[in-house]
Amino acid sequence: MNRRQFLCTSAAAGVGLSIAGSLPAARLDKTLRKALIGVPNKEVFAAWKAAGFEGMEATKWQALPGEAVAARKTAESFGMKIHSVLFGWGKLNEGETVLAEDVTKMEIALRAAQAYGASAVLFVPCRIGGMAIPRPREFDVRFDEKTGHLERVVAGDNAPFEKYIEAHNGAVDASRKGIERLIPTAEKTGVVIALENVWNNLWVAPALFANFVASFDSPWVKAYFDIGNHVKYAPPQDWIRALGKLIVRCHVKDFKLSANGNGGEFCNLREGSVDWPVVVKALDEIGYKGWMTVEGSKLSLGEQSERLDLIIAGK
Repeated sequence: MNRRQFLCTSAAAGVGLSIAGSLPAARLDKTLRKALIGVPNKEVFAAWKAAGFEGMEATKWQALPGEAVAARKTAESFGMKIHSVLFGWGKLNEGETVLAEDVTKMEIALRAAQAYGASAVLFVPCRIGGMAIPRPREFDVRFDEKTGHLERVVAGDNAPFEKYIEAHNGAVDASRKGIERLIPTAEKTGVVIALENVWNNLWVAPALFANFVASFDSPWVKAYFDIGNHVKYAPPQDWIRALGKLIVRCHVKDFKLSANGNGGEFCNLREGSVDWPVVVKALDEIGYKGWMTVEGSKLSLGEQSERLDLIIAGK
């Protein structure tokens, strides 16, 4: 499933979101910076700047260095920054040939990010599926902290999920292999490999994902945390506290849980199940001062900007 299929489909609820004179000055002074995802050009930067955004996550990961430098200069002319690059899905668990191809592509993305002036590339290592998998709130994970391998996924009988456990552990090993190959290029370019989960059936528990990211023991491998993507597995604040200083970027979107908590749908910001004041407090606790990049919203630029201001204000 493509990450862009995870878009909000519900209409704006018409709640009053005027923020003039209502946001605490101390909170607005904090260095949580506002961004969107898109293709860099003059018209886009002009519109985003007018709406109150400060930066972009560029989707054109394959940009040649000269093209990326030109885009950086255009962003800078508006007082804006291309802060990261969205590579997206990898297939590191689909055999050595595909792994090598993805490593090559990611190296291109890392060099493009360097030319853009960005300091991170979003990378989803791989996905698994097609077998029996526990429902989100059924997971009761136990894993080997040295290998990152799952030992169980539910309390009681795990026999129905043996194929899932096997696929998960194979994906962990393949992902580690590919990412380790990328670290030298990340170091050379000065660009972080920012790992993200996107409903790929991997690392479904906060401690499990934190263990995987931390296992590289590298300043060039960190986490890109999407606040809305993880709601069906655990509250976002639990993920934030588990990942802590590993988080280098945040995507901002909301998710409305179903009554049983095992599903739901993406929705407009501040209309779902995310407890935004608690999330922002958790980000404060871990010392996160980075970019808050809205993803998948169908609201107007102005409405997105206002709602993100309210979130940053802890509302």
